[in-house]
Amino acid sequence: MLDDAQVSAYRRDGFIHLPQVISRADAARYAKAALAAQETVRDNREGDIFVQLLQLWQHDETLRELTLHPGLAALATRLAGVPLRLWHDQLLIKKPHNGAATEFHQDQPYWPHAGSRHALSAWIALVDVPVERGCMTFVPGSQDLQDLRAQDLTDGQDLFRIAPELRWRQRVTVPLKAGDCTFHNSYLAHCATPNFTDDPRIAHVVIYMDAEAVFAAEPAHVLTDPLGLTPGLPLPDEHFPSFAR
Repeated sequence: MLDDAQVSAYRRDGFIHLPQVISRADAARYAKAALAAQETVRDNREGDIFVQLLQLWQHDETLRELTLHPGLAALATRLAGVPLRLWHDQLLIKKPHNGAATEFHQDQPYWPHAGSRHALSAWIALVDVPVERGCMTFVPGSQDLQDLRAQDLTDGQDLFRIAPELRWRQRVTVPLKAGDCTFHNSYLAHCATPNFTDDPRIAHVVIYMDAEAVFAAEPAHVLTDPLGLTPGLPLPDEHFPSFAR
């Protein structure tokens, strides 16, 4: 349950930290499934920053439980204040000593959505994520900037070149224990440190979008490009399940 003060704080700051959204035992079970999925999920994109696995809910029954968890969707809906659908899920695994930060960026500019009233991500730690393992840092209130181009996750200065005022804003770093979760607005500037530890950082991210938002022809996106969608129409439930029931 979320009280009105928590919802207000989220809408003011653009993020909220919720401890133990899932139990440590469940986090360990999902972490085991996540490591196994690296070998089986074809939508696997490995770079210097992290290993990214998409659409786990379509490929793995254990992780599907987490992505489509009704309690998690209820929290997201309460925070957003609008009906939601799943945009996509993803595992973000930072290998031990990966040596690369996820630099400051916003999420929304990468997505081909139009008319969205609100979108947000649930970032669920499946292992303990202290600062040295790659936890996230947020710039509170930066969700008000909604006209920026997509930023380069590998360039630590890119966001600040196009929005120099953000360089001087307060930053809040949020270490997470296994089972903790942060929700953050899709326009909120955020980053994550490298993983300096001997163990992988494993995060399962569920991204929720406005159920009434429609498909936009741009930008190109790996999830929508193959589907032949019509701009101006809502995304199909078959691929992007609605929680608005």
